[in-house]
Amino acid sequence: MYPTEMTDPIRDEVRAMGMTEATTPAAVTAAVSQPGATLVFVNSICGCAAGGARPGLAKALADSPKKPRVVTVFAGVDREATAAARGQFPEYPPSSPSAALLKDGEVVWFLHRHQIEGRRPEQIAQAFQQAFAAHC
Repeated sequence: MYPTEMTDPIRDEVRAMGMTEATTPAAVTAAVSQPGATLVFVNSICGCAAGGARPGLAKALADSPKKPRVVTVFAGVDREATAAARGQFPEYPPSSPSAALLKDGEVVWFLHRHQIEGRRPEQIAQAFQQAFAAHC
């Protein structure tokens, strides 16, 4: 099972990036019901999340003048929150990591796991930055 202590390095990393953790369905609903752009990042402890997706997202958030609110759920850990998050974009098959950019509750962009695997963080950052520029 995934550790949940405050000292957990992955949770510390996402907090440092400015992400809000949603550990309950209510927290997911609250995050995505706000007006404007919200990125829902379905996080995982796999290598492509640690080696590509999180560093790419961190770079995009640091470098982008326009950026959304970012909420994350941990697949396989916060199962109910993850199900609630995926319920916001049911047309996309469940995978982790993945990311959905919602604008006023509607999906306007999606990053699939297959678009993360085998790519460098810089390439992933560029995908996020293009989405932020177009939709935030």
